[in-house]
Amino acid sequence: MNTTDWIVDIALLLIVFRQLREERISKATFIIPIAMVTWAASNYLHGIPTAGNDLALVALFTGIGAVFGLFGGLLTRVRARQDHVTVKATAGAAALWVISMGFRLGFAVWSSHPSGAAHLTSFSVAHDITSGQAWVTALILMALGEVIVRLGTIAVRAWALSSHGAGAGAGARSQSGVLAQGRTLAQRQAEDREFAMEMVSRV
Repeated sequence: MNTTDWIVDIALLLIVFRQLREERISKATFIIPIAMVTWAASNYLHGIPTAGNDLALVALFTGIGAVFGLFGGLLTRVRARQDHVTVKATAGAAALWVISMGFRLGFAVWSSHPSGAAHLTSFSVAHDITSGQAWVTALILMALGEVIVRLGTIAVRAWALSSHGAGAGAGARSQSGVLAQGRTLAQRQAEDREFAMEMVSRV
């Protein structure tokens, strides 16, 4: 791992802590993590190996990342505040993020040492994993899957809250309009009764 790899991996590891303080959802909420994993994918993802059990390994790790992302997104607090929606990472969401991203970083460090590389090679031979690129692809897609699914879950929840808020506002405005119409009708009826009584008294 070079210096840039360390910077990106640690940034991904720490990014969830930025959301431990409740903040308004903005473009940066989505753009920053997506940009990081996209950069990693563009540098390390060179096709998906399919020989032996390579594809199964990639699918397994991608699925694990997606599951972590789904639960991370569901455990993240998303709520409406007046005219906007806020997001806040709970302890559970932060723990899932640290475990998954920490695993990726730890795996990369472990596999770069001679003893780790030897164990990984032995495991790969025993399970018909044909290349180191399969592991790289699996780890990259694991991170990508987690980031995309987590942000997608948060985005859907935020959209649902916004739509509900807009609907509630429209309902309140509609109800207010009906009440106003009702008051106007009642006023006209009262005026008609007063006019009728006045005419009767004159007669």
